[in-house]
Amino acid sequence: MFIKDLQPRQTGVDVEGEVTEVSDVREFNKFGKQGRVSNAMIKDGTGRVKLSLWNEQTEKVKVGDKVKVKNGYVGEFQGELQLTTGKFGTLEVVRGEEGAKVAESPPSADTPKPAEAPKPVVTQKKETEITSDELEQEESDNSLDVEEEDFN
Repeated sequence: MFIKDLQPRQTGVDVEGEVTEVSDVREFNKFGKQGRVSNAMIKDGTGRVKLSLWNEQTEKVKVGDKVKVKNGYVGEFQGELQLTTGKFGTLEVVRGEEGAKVAESPPSADTPKPAEAPKPVVTQKKETEITSDELEQEESDNSLDVEEEDFN
């Protein structure tokens, strides 16, 4: 997803961008717990958005870093969009200052589209036309090996 596509109250947002600004870290106390917060501005080829950084995130992000927000949330404060990881999202620093790269713009109308994968050929047979070899092959294609340790 590109920054230009972000909307208030949007959930499940995946965005990459380059960090262009980072504010000073502010400490707060809420419900008896200490915390830290700061804001960063990130950009891609389509726009920029404020990224809220919480606690350990405030130490991970520097100007020039490329960051990736997965499953983020877009809020709005005083008419400005704010991207955050929220309760369920993650923040990943993809590349540091020495090799930062800005996310590319969306493809233009003249950019060729990737070739579509061929659609599978589906044939239907009557139950009496299916051989035992075909049935065994179909069963093995649809089987899943599960070990007891997979559930521990």
